[in-house]
Amino acid sequence: MPEMPEVESLGRFLTDNCVGHSIARIDLVAFSALKTYDPPLSALHGLEIESVTRRGKFLDLSAQGLHLVFHLARAGWLRWRDSLPDEPPRPSKSPLALRVRLDDSSGFDLTEAGTQRKLAVYVVTDPLSIPMVATLGPDPLTDEFDQPALAGVLAKAGRAQLKGVLKDQRTIAGIGNAYSDEILHAAKLSPFKPSNSLTEAELSTLFAAIKGELADAIQRAEGLAAKDLKGEKKSGLRVHGRTGEKCDVCGDTIAEVSFADSSLQYCPTCQTGGKKLADRRLSKLLK
Repeated sequence: MPEMPEVESLGRFLTDNCVGHSIARIDLVAFSALKTYDPPLSALHGLEIESVTRRGKFLDLSAQGLHLVFHLARAGWLRWRDSLPDEPPRPSKSPLALRVRLDDSSGFDLTEAGTQRKLAVYVVTDPLSIPMVATLGPDPLTDEFDQPALAGVLAKAGRAQLKGVLKDQRTIAGIGNAYSDEILHAAKLSPFKPSNSLTEAELSTLFAAIKGELADAIQRAEGLAAKDLKGEKKSGLRVHGRTGEKCDVCGDTIAEVSFADSSLQYCPTCQTGGKKLADRRLSKLLK
């Protein structure tokens, strides 16, 4: 799933390649992707793209009073093409969901792999009219998200587990499954630790890890083409997706907790005092 660093990088890429260009045509291929009907997609035709903004894991293309907003969900991606075919795409079994063609014949495709259809596209006059955008928590890359702000978020979360709090878009916008694993590993904190139980030292370490891990991921992706971002993300992860491999920090074996539709990875030595975590039903350390 694309998370904040990848979406931020895609936003910067689109800013460089789309701003100042007009939208020549938008072709909808997967009708399930479009979540709004008024204004229609065709209302964007001929409008100049003025800015590209990231809102959590959403991207917002602003075009003269209208906004094309999309969320790539778990299996979606953006594929840039310097030259698009003249003919509009036809509905098929391909992963193509939507195509945006610019006035110079360049543009991008939104694609979604697999059978689940979670990719979401909106055309609105105000992005805050989208419920999931309106309820986003603070963005951790902003100056306003300081250590006291994080302390407030964790205090409000009570005994909720750190992993879940970091992933909750209503609490902190943009962090997903992969970077929450990376942040907690860098902070040397258990993913099951209650949010309101951190010491001042642990709070400070967690705050530094949030800022540092996200900033480093964005820096690694700087200047990369959209097609190269997925590979860069995978190569930069130290614990997420590396079950059974050695931890780069201590050499212990990276462990996993599986859920119905996802999993988390962590290092027992670095994060849980050498003990393995129980499954999600126990939500505590095995004894």
